[in-house]
Amino acid sequence: MGVTGTREPNGAGGSGGLTVARSPLWLRALPVVLLAVLIAAQAFTPGDVELGAYYAAVPPLAALAYAVAGTAVLSATVLVVMQLPLIGAGSLAASDTGAVALIGALSVVISWVRSRHVGRLVRVSTVAEAAQLAVLAPPPAVVGPVRCAALYRAAQRGTLVGGDLYDVRPCPYGVRALVADVQGHGLAAVGSVAALLGAFREAVLDLPDLGEVAGRLERRLSLDSAGNGDIELFATALLLEFPVGRAEVRVVCCGHPPALLVRDGRAREICSEPAPPLGMGLPGLPSPVAVTEPLLPGDLLLAYTDGVTEARDASGAFYPLADRLAARLKDGTPAAPGAVVDAVWEDLAGYAGAVADDVALLALAAR
Repeated sequence: MGVTGTREPNGAGGSGGLTVARSPLWLRALPVVLLAVLIAAQAFTPGDVELGAYYAAVPPLAALAYAVAGTAVLSATVLVVMQLPLIGAGSLAASDTGAVALIGALSVVISWVRSRHVGRLVRVSTVAEAAQLAVLAPPPAVVGPVRCAALYRAAQRGTLVGGDLYDVRPCPYGVRALVADVQGHGLAAVGSVAALLGAFREAVLDLPDLGEVAGRLERRLSLDSAGNGDIELFATALLLEFPVGRAEVRVVCCGHPPALLVRDGRAREICSEPAPPLGMGLPGLPSPVAVTEPLLPGDLLLAYTDGVTEARDASGAFYPLADRLAARLKDGTPAAPGAVVDAVWEDLAGYAGAVADDVALLALAAR
């Protein structure tokens, strides 16, 4: 987002003390290279051929790459060079020199305006990044007895948070995790993402049954949907619970892709009782029922959103997550949360190229 790196050359103003990424090296070199090329061309050109008009291109290029001081220095250098008889430019018309001087002055003004806009953009981008990371912070590597790793890639360019979400929380009943996919993606879905995360973080502390936690999320999304007039909000969700002192995981699935259980180099789906997505508001339905899956030492669980399995290759074939993950494990990828998340994303990016939907991955392994 352009908010890290070194300070812009010559002190780009208006950034309020924030660092601004330097212009690319090739862009900073371009006006200098152009000036050198013009000097060489003028030196080897017959005296009756004037290249003065071309010197006028240097200051605007400098304004794109440098702040005010750098642009002013390059503009002044151009004017000095144009007066040097040594390179055959001493006979330039005064009108050429005046035009280049005017263009140089305007370039300095343009550089000043650009620097102010860059500083303002940095401030806005920094605030937006901090707000988005506050909504969806990366989980710690260890939560209680569970090792964790997560990856998130938003489909909308320039955003860190879209319509997918995950969270891992310790609670009196063990460790509980959530992976969900809110209707839509991009900044428009961030409000629903924040609401669901807030409801989840409160519910895991208060409610002993995982199905009741799903019911609390359902109520939160239904209330938000009712407050948005005709806009219907819904989300698919997968909830997992690692109970205290038990080698098992409990899973509640609300219209979400099933979790994968990775064991002995293979990956299979954990079947769960079907339940409708959150926010559908279907009357008379009981709370979702949790399915219990025994765990063995070395087991790993991978939860994900449909941005993974609905990604397509050039022929239009969907990404076969379980088969591709098993192949990666066979090729030596360790069955550890961080390694699995990285391997899946690397393989998915190579399989589908540009992924058009939000993607969330959450790998969990009991210690």
